[in-house]
Amino acid sequence: MEKATAGGRTYAGLFLVTLATLMQEILLTRIFSVTMWYHFVFLAVSVAMFGLTIGGLLVYLAPRHFAGSRAQKYRAAGTQILAVLTILVFALYLRYRLLYAAFSVALFGLVVVSVALYLAPQFLIDDRVERHLSAAALGFAATTVVSFLVYLAIPPVFDLTVKGILSLLTILEVISVPFIFSGIAVCLALTKFPQQVSRLYAADLSGAAAGCILIVYALSFIDAPTAVILSAAVAGLGALLFSFGVQDSWLRARSLVCTVLIAALGAANLLLAKEHRPILGLAWMRGQAAESPIYEKWNSFSRVIVIGDPDVSRIPMTWGLSPAYRIHGLVRQLSVLIDAGAATTMTQYGSDFRNLDYLRYDITNFAHYFRPDSQVVVIGAGGGRDVLSALAFGQKSVTAIEMNKGILDALNQTFGDYTGHLDKDARVRFINDEARSYLARMPGHVDIIQASLVDTWAATNAGAFALAENSIYTTEAWCLFLERLTPRGLMTFTRWHNIHYPAETYRLVLLASTALAQVGTANPRDHIIVVECPARPMPPHGPVGVATILVAKEPFSAGDLDLLQTLTEQMRFRILLSPRQAADATFARLASGRNLEEVVRTLPGRTEAPTDDSPFFLCNFGVRDVFRSLLGQRMPGANRPTPEETFGAVFVGVALLTVLCMVVPLFFTGLKPSVTGAAPLFLFFAAIGLGFMLVEVSQLQRLMIFLGHPTYSLSTVLFTLLLSSGLGSYSVGSSLRPHSKLPPPARLLGLLVALALFGLLTPRVITATASSGTPTRIAVAAVILFPLGFFMGMAFPLGMAAAARSQALTPWLWGLNGATSVLASVLAFMIVLGSGVSAAFWTGFACYVAAFASYLWTVRQGSALSA
Repeated sequence: MEKATAGGRTYAGLFLVTLATLMQEILLTRIFSVTMWYHFVFLAVSVAMFGLTIGGLLVYLAPRHFAGSRAQKYRAAGTQILAVLTILVFALYLRYRLLYAAFSVALFGLVVVSVALYLAPQFLIDDRVERHLSAAALGFAATTVVSFLVYLAIPPVFDLTVKGILSLLTILEVISVPFIFSGIAVCLALTKFPQQVSRLYAADLSGAAAGCILIVYALSFIDAPTAVILSAAVAGLGALLFSFGVQDSWLRARSLVCTVLIAALGAANLLLAKEHRPILGLAWMRGQAAESPIYEKWNSFSRVIVIGDPDVSRIPMTWGLSPAYRIHGLVRQLSVLIDAGAATTMTQYGSDFRNLDYLRYDITNFAHYFRPDSQVVVIGAGGGRDVLSALAFGQKSVTAIEMNKGILDALNQTFGDYTGHLDKDARVRFINDEARSYLARMPGHVDIIQASLVDTWAATNAGAFALAENSIYTTEAWCLFLERLTPRGLMTFTRWHNIHYPAETYRLVLLASTALAQVGTANPRDHIIVVECPARPMPPHGPVGVATILVAKEPFSAGDLDLLQTLTEQMRFRILLSPRQAADATFARLASGRNLEEVVRTLPGRTEAPTDDSPFFLCNFGVRDVFRSLLGQRMPGANRPTPEETFGAVFVGVALLTVLCMVVPLFFTGLKPSVTGAAPLFLFFAAIGLGFMLVEVSQLQRLMIFLGHPTYSLSTVLFTLLLSSGLGSYSVGSSLRPHSKLPPPARLLGLLVALALFGLLTPRVITATASSGTPTRIAVAAVILFPLGFFMGMAFPLGMAAAARSQALTPWLWGLNGATSVLASVLAFMIVLGSGVSAAFWTGFACYVAAFASYLWTVRQGSALSA
């Protein structure tokens, strides 16, 4: 295999396998954010990447046990077991959707064993790499379908009991298996053709880049479960292409039949999903049986569903309704769920507000009493409740901004007759954009900016790499909002209010106080009002309150404060903070604008004002809280793993697995000569694995705010970095020739220069172009990322070329690179959480400095490894 040569089919097959792999990773983050709590999305990427790593280590460690007739017996046994168990899986899944986890795992394990027996001869009786590649790609395609079926059947349990832990481990086991086969295929391709590694790595990265773009736009037309199956079919096509490199018509036939069957299943599910009768529908949402929606729409960053009966009237559903309100009539409403973690309502409306008088008693609409006859901007149109509220108060105009097109399509098209076609009202304008980005470009000024319970519990694709919070909750964003207000204007934000310890409400006040101070306000407290609606039962969370903050551009007048007193008494609301009074000393100190850092240090949890460099408003824990959670210190009354507990467990698990990936191969190799002198190469591949992910994660986070949309950030950053890295890898081939004008050390030095310039200049470029149109900002992001990715793509093939003298060790180096990449994906969030986005980037820069030094060490030794 050392002298094997890759043909065009190998490049194409690798391209399709990596395309399918990245599609699977992104799809898992989408599906996890619907079926599990948003902070579990980390697990999808971590486990997927570890599956890839394990696949590479298996190539390094697996001995050849089978040969000749013995292999043929295993082939026959595997074929029979696979056929029987596949039929059994489909039969049980279709007949009993709610399989118990234990039975599912046992069945899944048997299927995996049968697949392994079925494919084992392909790995073990022939030295042709193409045969191994085809078998691995076919295993990837087959186990993707089976593992997804089993995953859908497992009811997740979210508690710290034995049952809950086993449920989570079961899910992780199930989703990891397909990626092991993918890892085997990719590792074989990148390590068994040493003379073509730069071009193969370019095909690898180009396939991943294409998968990133393809899945972003594919989810605009198909649902995520269908996309999972179709991506498996893409992997099957890769297996078919690999099979053309060997004289085995049976292998080609098997790959073709498998691909056709998988594609047929995907097509059938797509057709039935349009009729709301999918074969592969999601059975669980947050551990509860999922309701059948009357509308469903997937996109690259959410799943939008509508549930309820449009003909049934009910008590108005609202979050902050005054205790003084007396129901005058029932209303017809439908619930809109985004990833099952965020909810809004659509209300039947026909130009008559008599049954909608409850809107005047909702604390989210308090601002309308203070600024009548106003131009209003609503951040997060949702189901149109805030738009209806502005119209009910007789406001002059309403601009409703909503970045999720799926919600706007449901509101104004599918259910337009039901909601009264608000988009056709002359006073109303809907904008499909991210609010901060739009307001930065919007001409003129407005009187009210309203955001009611706008959050990001519905995790985005980028949240798989970094816990992305909403960019409207940062100091820079609130400074912008204040600038967009007229002199009489005010902005109003409504958030949940913890009656035991109002950390989130404190943070709102701190955010307002900091922003006001930055725009030159002498006494911030004169501009801030906070009002609380009494807590009410909200199963399963218990009593939950709601607080609304009003932040005025000019100080509130005496008339405003008198009106505040009257309204709160009439509606039985409670004033938490105003220029005249404060519910406690903390509110008063935070609103003063003085010695804020000292005040924050006295408060538990994460309370400091979020910034664009650390935009984690909804993350109320810090790095210290993560480590405390590992010691068993958790929030009182928590009945499921908290985000910090989950993240802490993931961090420890990933760190341990990374160490095992480094140590276990050493145990098996012992004192083999191939290990002698390999320390600089180990350091090199570990450093570039850490560095690449730290840079990628930091830029995903930074550009999410700059581009104003998670889809734009994901597609621009990943596509540009992966594609440019592929081109950089392709260019390495020339540097490995004798008398090259640009030798390897010069290329790595160029990488360090590119990183340094990028880190220094990017913040200035972003600031200068922040108010440009979306196409311009996307182009700017691509231009500044391209040279960075080009140079980063050179590191891996240069390292593989340096290790070429010992082919036995290169699969381990590939696996080590993958393991440290997984660690970096979690470590990056830890750094951003504690020190900010810039710190994560410069840590990545330090890793590349270490890689450069280790490469020079390797060169100085005269040879990378001794065979």
